[in-house]
Amino acid sequence: MTDTPDPDDLSAADRAALLRWRLAIGPGAEQALPAAALDQLAAGADGLGVDPDELGELDEVLAFVYDGARAGKAAARPYLPRWLGGLRKFFRKDVVAMVQQDAIDRRGLAELMFEPETLPFLDRNVELVATIMAARHLVPDQARDLARQIVREVVDDLRRQLEPEIRTAVLGAVRRDQHAPLPSLRNLDWPRTIRKNLGRWDADRKRLLADRLYFWKNQRRRQEWDVVLAVDQSGSMAQSVVYAAVMAAIFASLDVLRTRLCFFDTEVVDATPLLTDPVDVLFSTQLGGGTDINRAVAWAREHLVERPERTLFVLVSDLYEGGDAGQLVARMRELVESRARVLCVLALTDDGRPSYDHGLARELTAVGVACFGCTPRLLTDVVARVLRGQDPAPLLAAARAPHVTR
Repeated sequence: MTDTPDPDDLSAADRAALLRWRLAIGPGAEQALPAAALDQLAAGADGLGVDPDELGELDEVLAFVYDGARAGKAAARPYLPRWLGGLRKFFRKDVVAMVQQDAIDRRGLAELMFEPETLPFLDRNVELVATIMAARHLVPDQARDLARQIVREVVDDLRRQLEPEIRTAVLGAVRRDQHAPLPSLRNLDWPRTIRKNLGRWDADRKRLLADRLYFWKNQRRRQEWDVVLAVDQSGSMAQSVVYAAVMAAIFASLDVLRTRLCFFDTEVVDATPLLTDPVDVLFSTQLGGGTDINRAVAWAREHLVERPERTLFVLVSDLYEGGDAGQLVARMRELVESRARVLCVLALTDDGRPSYDHGLARELTAVGVACFGCTPRLLTDVVARVLRGQDPAPLLAAARAPHVTR
């Protein structure tokens, strides 16, 4: 058996490796090590600027986050100010941010996200914005401006990505029913031109000789459609809330649409007056709590739907109803029968994969409500098809969107 090397013979790299193994295995490693190996551990710690007598404190700092994976059980929650102080004592700033992010993910400590060392290092994405919105009551005064700035950065980036596509799709879909004498290829009314010139078909050359071309007018009517979004703000819908707010703000910027937005849990909040700024919309939400979809649909039907035959009603919810599911189905049927176009978006996320109440979704599908999960871009295409008077089902099937069919 090989003798245990003298601690003085260890290189700095060996000492660093030894300490990393000790931290990975935990304090239980010392119970199985001989005295000479414990001397090496102390040497490894001392060589990296860690007082060997402080290894126990370092263990406590790491055990809170990592003992569940290392020892098969979760560590007790420490006094957070003391834990944060210990973390800052042993690690440099970027490592502090990494460990705190692990604490957020593994231990559910959203409040750690707002520590000064953490916020600047977090990835700017929709998930982060959703977390900030859900835990913003925990934001300390000194971090509020930074938290809002991060939300602004993510929202502005999303808007830059989505707005050109939404504008193109919606404006291209709005019905144009007047014709213009001024020729423009992009305004050529192909169906009418072909229909009016069918008598001039040249069978020999197999081509249509058009005697007259017909063009759409290069104009559109204001607020031709109403778009009403009723968005479930329960905790499971957090990312969908972010995307819905951004898309609603873009819809509201288009003069061909009159856009209304409300959020709901067991209460309903009209966010329409805030649509000029999606960040204000997001900070008006209260993520979490119960869900009464039936009450929200009833409220939206009474207060937001004024001309159902020109209304696209979009319910954004996973359909985990805490209210009266039977009345909800009846109200949605009434909306369909009023000639409103009605959609139920089960999830509006990057992957469009919903977790939802399948039974209630089937009931809604049976009364004519298309239920599906989708990405923001797919929803843009679906909205464009609906505004053209087309059935979105073929598009959803082609995109293999998770949805319910009749």
